[in-house]
Amino acid sequence: MSEASTREGVILGGGYSTRFGDGDKALAELAGRPLVRRVADRLARVCDRLVVNCRDDQRAAFRTAVEGCDVPVALATDPVPDRGPMAGIHTGLSAVESEYAAVVACDMPFVDPAFVSYLFDRAAGHDAAVPRPDGEWYQPTQAVYRTAAMVAACERALDRGDRKVLAAVDELASCVTVTEAEVRDRAAPATFENVNTRAELRAAERALE
Repeated sequence: MSEASTREGVILGGGYSTRFGDGDKALAELAGRPLVRRVADRLARVCDRLVVNCRDDQRAAFRTAVEGCDVPVALATDPVPDRGPMAGIHTGLSAVESEYAAVVACDMPFVDPAFVSYLFDRAAGHDAAVPRPDGEWYQPTQAVYRTAAMVAACERALDRGDRKVLAAVDELASCVTVTEAEVRDRAAPATFENVNTRAELRAAERALE
């Protein structure tokens, strides 16, 4: 399979889960599977290879969590921990081997594989496809990026001390906005739901009952 036709996914898992309380939310179980594994299993339906971004102290637990996934999974460790999601995107995409990759946060256990596939299609020929599901706010942590372009944009933003993901997105030469109407027509309603707290984890458990 050529680089151009290969689809990879990056899962962002290197944060400290400060709103979650004790424990690492990426490893918190939802219906018997860690959140990071639930995201990996969903992305594996439409990606040929996955990269999980993490801190060095998470490597062993994350390796266990993703063991047996249907596609190859590599771990990409942040050289400097806790610099935010854009640094995680930079680390993860730097370990990607294909032209395009999806980036999804580890706390989005209901990410819609069909919608991710649609984002790949929308990104083709551009530097990114980023959803704007409510017509106002962007979702840069469930998006598809041209690997080299986004890595370079993240490096420039980090060099000037700007950690906001959209600061890097704004530098991309060609970014497709996936509109509210497209999201409504193409995505499962829960695709952007995330789990930041124990209460949200319990709500996600109820949704699966």
